Amino acid sequence: MQQPSPTPGPLVWRDMDQKTLDDAYNQAAYAPNMDLILGRIAAASEATREILGAPYRLAYGPSEDERLDVYRARTPSLRSPASAGGKQEGAPVNVFVHGGAWLRGSAAQTAFIAEAMVGAGAHAVLIDFINAGQSGGDLMPMAGQVARAIAWAWRNAESFGGDRNRFYVSAHSSGAHLAACALSRGWREENLPADFCKGALLVGGMYDLEPVRRSARSAYVKFTDATEEALSPQRHIDGITVPLVVAYGTCETPEFQRQSRDFFAALKAKGKSAELIVAEGYNHFELFETMANPYGIIGRARLRQMGLA
Repeated sequence: MQQPSPTPGPLVWRDMDQKTLDDAYNQAAYAPNMDLILGRIAAASEATREILGAPYRLAYGPSEDERLDVYRARTPSLRSPASAGGKQEGAPVNVFVHGGAWLRGSAAQTAFIAEAMVGAGAHAVLIDFINAGQSGGDLMPMAGQVARAIAWAWRNAESFGGDRNRFYVSAHSSGAHLAACALSRGWREENLPADFCKGALLVGGMYDLEPVRRSARSAYVKFTDATEEALSPQRHIDGITVPLVVAYGTCETPEFQRQSRDFFAALKAKGKSAELIVAEGYNHFELFETMANPYGIIGRARLRQMGLA
């Protein structure tokens, strides 16, 4: 016999009481296989490093946390001669921003997404940055590091054989939020040209911090009015100059689904170049796992956006 539902408490966000909202920003509540998939991702990332070899570990800033991993392209046929002298053009570049609820994750732990990119003839750049525990709950330093890492990779693309004219960004979860901050505001703060990025893929992200601020995530993130305003990309659509692909799975939390839909709608309302991918039957982690597969729903979209599919 089904147990009666507990009496809901006062509404704190739209039609949600506190527990419902907390669950809506807690992936584990909607992904019972989370640990299984994260284990697969860890094993796949270790295998990727064995197959591709250790990445180039480069610094984009002075601290030990400001580092990025570059897995270089291995398909010379996609780097055609740029002149009669036989000089090779650089390969396309894709910078990836990892997720982890602003608390965890690293370039090494998400290395599994590099192999398909390298195999298609592009450089995969995976960035590291501090987390909310290290920043005392302040998201601003994290957003600043992500923007600086992206700017560094663009400015220094030639140093690792990249082509800054074929420069792309991809990101997942809280990384999609931080990447969207870089693409809506951070690029100006880093004095990048408006057309520096030719396309970005944002998977399972958050784009307005108001409901997140009201959720249990406020236990480890020190939200302020200034932070909420500055780091809500949906409020800075005018600053977005890059074509975006926004993706979510139908088995993600209701708030992560709504955040992507609302962000996409706001982009289209402002006349921005945007595409929405709704992945039927995928939860937050299952969808991310497909980024490593050139025939997976997200992996295919990433390569297609770069003209490599």
